Amino acid sequence: MDLLTNEAKEIIAQKEMITRLRSRIEQILKNYRPVMNGEIYLSGDDVCKLLHISKRTLQQYRDDNILPYIQIGCKIIYKETDILSILEQNYTSNKID
Repeated sequence: MDLLTNEAKEIIAQKEMITRLRSRIEQILKNYRPVMNGEIYLSGDDVCKLLHISKRTLQQYRDDNILPYIQIGCKIIYKETDILSILEQNYTSNKID
């Protein structure tokens, strides 16, 4: 029976695998958006990143009723489908006929 130490190849390989798995799980959790009734809800930060806008611009879009939102207490969330719908409605093509 061999004694396994921290320097053993098997232990080193296991530690590396655990590190890779931990990194992958953290990456998945960072990008995870829960689905409720088939709908994905986004935070203000998510919407700002998606649209490449500042938080102040997002606030102005809410004030001007450009983007629909849900407010529960101090938390504001946005339906992903609403954001995509607004983008589609405001799409202009540069086609030359």
